[in-house]
Amino acid sequence: MQCSHAGLTGIRLSHDDSPSPAVTASLIALRDRLNSKFPKGLTDCVLGYRTLTVFFDPAELSRETLLGAISDLDGKLDVASNNSEYSSRTIELPVWYAEESGQDLSTVAKRSGLSVAAVIELHSSTAYNAYATGFAPGFCYLGEVSEQLEMPRLGTPRRAVPPGSVAIADRQTAVYPSRSPGGWHLLGRCPLPLFDLEQTPPGLISVGDQVSFKPISRDEFLSMGGRL
Repeated sequence: MQCSHAGLTGIRLSHDDSPSPAVTASLIALRDRLNSKFPKGLTDCVLGYRTLTVFFDPAELSRETLLGAISDLDGKLDVASNNSEYSSRTIELPVWYAEESGQDLSTVAKRSGLSVAAVIELHSSTAYNAYATGFAPGFCYLGEVSEQLEMPRLGTPRRAVPPGSVAIADRQTAVYPSRSPGGWHLLGRCPLPLFDLEQTPPGLISVGDQVSFKPISRDEFLSMGGRL
């Protein structure tokens, strides 16, 4: 575990291993242990693919004390993970895969040498790990997409991607929670809201969750509240 400064009141912890569900579980366990040890001193904890950035209140907790606690837990992440109260959830998202809802579906099929049906089957038959959130509220990076569907980002991002759009880029997939610019390849659309401030937590997907996609029809998409 490598430590570095993240501003005046932050510490970034970088896991030595490559991103994986096990690394995510270890970082979540470490986050939970630190939050339990310093209930007043920590102001925020942000999880990444293989990082945990911890922010603290200097009036309640010194950097030295926090670093000492981190050092004490380093090397015990597997133990912390096994004893963490965190339990990952399995989330199934309905998706209407079609050229009308995912304008890059045919392009992805052509570039991958697959049929449209095979692209849908590959994308929807994989369970994805939620590695990080960012870019926009409720946007969660999921991996890993099958090598057969690996696609570089668009050379020129779109100015506006419809909310609920399911997309891929490189070995990642995601759902756009709101209308926003985007440079990923669009495969379809999900009718469920991904971010709602009236809910706790407001994001439907959290880091560490397992996410899968279920193909639905156009009529099902509309009946679930989806909008064209």
